[in-house]
Amino acid sequence: MHRNPARPMSPHLTVWKWGPHMLVSILHRVTGGALSTVGVLAFVWWLAAAATGEEAYKTFTDHADNWYGVLVGVGLSWAFFMKTLAGIRHLVMDIGAGYEISANKFWATMTVSGSALLTALLWFYILVVRA
Repeated sequence: MHRNPARPMSPHLTVWKWGPHMLVSILHRVTGGALSTVGVLAFVWWLAAAATGEEAYKTFTDHADNWYGVLVGVGLSWAFFMKTLAGIRHLVMDIGAGYEISANKFWATMTVSGSALLTALLWFYILVVRA
């Protein structure tokens, strides 16, 4: 395909300085995809196992209690918290607030930190307090 050299090129990622606001924007999309694929598959497996019977449900819980099941659970809960906090951040920005660079970067950093903190608190409760 021939490019017209008279037309300006779009300044892609090579021009922009990477920042937390860019990370949150990308993670907001990625976590939506992860929740809608992995989350739905895990939910359907759990639902089918519960409906099928005790042996199928035990198979599900054996996998869910294993290290890789906990890893999927941690990943899904982080994706949920990340998507939720990023959605709240986008909602605030939709009303016109938080566009200043310092505020935007601060709340983007808080979104990533908050999702990690909420995930850690949830799994601390699940694995330590409740156990």
